[in-house]
Amino acid sequence: MNNQKNKKPQFIALIVAVSFITSVITGFIAGGLISYNILKNNGSLMPDLAGQKSQVVTQEEQVVKVVKEQSPAVVSIIVTKDLPVLEQYFEQSPFSDDPFFRQFFGGDVSPFNFQVPQYRQKGTEKKEIGGGTGFIVSQDGMILTNKHVVSDTEAEYTVLTNDGEKISAKVLAIDPIQDIAILKIEKNNLPVLSLGDSDQIQIGQTAIAIGNALGEFRNTVSTGVISGLKRSIIASSGFGQTEELAEVIQTDAAINPGNSGGPLLNLSGEVIGINVAMAQGAENIGFSLPINLAKKDLEQVKKDGKISYPFLGIRYVIIDQDIQKTNNLSVDYGALVVRGSNVNELAVVPGSAADKAGIVENDIILEADGKKIDSKNPLSEFIAKYKVGDTITLKILHKGEEKTVKVILGEWK
Repeated sequence: MNNQKNKKPQFIALIVAVSFITSVITGFIAGGLISYNILKNNGSLMPDLAGQKSQVVTQEEQVVKVVKEQSPAVVSIIVTKDLPVLEQYFEQSPFSDDPFFRQFFGGDVSPFNFQVPQYRQKGTEKKEIGGGTGFIVSQDGMILTNKHVVSDTEAEYTVLTNDGEKISAKVLAIDPIQDIAILKIEKNNLPVLSLGDSDQIQIGQTAIAIGNALGEFRNTVSTGVISGLKRSIIASSGFGQTEELAEVIQTDAAINPGNSGGPLLNLSGEVIGINVAMAQGAENIGFSLPINLAKKDLEQVKKDGKISYPFLGIRYVIIDQDIQKTNNLSVDYGALVVRGSNVNELAVVPGSAADKAGIVENDIILEADGKKIDSKNPLSEFIAKYKVGDTITLKILHKGEEKTVKVILGEWK
């Protein structure tokens, strides 16, 4: 019993001794590490966070980065044309030698004894008549722009690059429906813009527009947000020509005359739209064509050298409940084949794909390749997904009876 009492104080002393030695060793090691850290961080106990690259990038920094990297692929398009040079000269008044006036006023004192200014053409000279913007999409010189920028078939087009080089350009292809054109310059190893996915755009995301503002200020940059999607507008060229643009992107990034054909970019530097129009009498309401429309054009030009659209060859209205009641129809969906208000607006174009398939006026196209045709899935959008020469299957209501026909799509002329 006494031996156990004597061992207990010895055991406690041993624990205290071990704890003390452990503390000394731990403190020595910790002190050494702290000293090493202080020397490593130039006398500071905290790590040198300032010397490390920040992983957080502000929106401003990202916009600056995008503009710096993508501007070299944005070009100005100069439109020139041979215009007559008029020369002024003077001729004697035709009344100066008239006997009738001479008998009253005398020869030289006649009030009609003066010279009349006339004009005559003295050759021609090239003059700049317009301008726009474009952007390079292939290293061998393919450039996307708007159709209305290069619509004058008698004009000449010159591309002015970001570094000031002027290069003659030719119109490679014109989209017959969308306001899109493709130019070509003879130069290789050019900077290009990558094309994004306009189907993934969201309202409120940042948008960057680059263009030849007013045809004078090259590579002008404006920023904003995506304000709206799938807008339908009537665009005017300013020369009495109008065009309906459907499903365009609305942005509050400033788009001015001369910006037409320029890119609308996201913060990743990808093109999401082609700037096309602005709203007159409003502030910061501009419009861009979704870039996905141009992707198909580019693929066709690279493969076939032209842009073509499939063509069914009918006029129609989408049936809803009102049209069903008005026309006493048996269905409240589908595309009703009808003629227009003018004599030449036939329901079915003679010789078209629809005509060859036996489709006639008052037929109702219920389905296309098994998909119901209605306001949410209009026939025009369905046809646009196909190519010239593709075969589609249509379910048609003909004089109260359903039938199925196969149609080989023609080409829009």
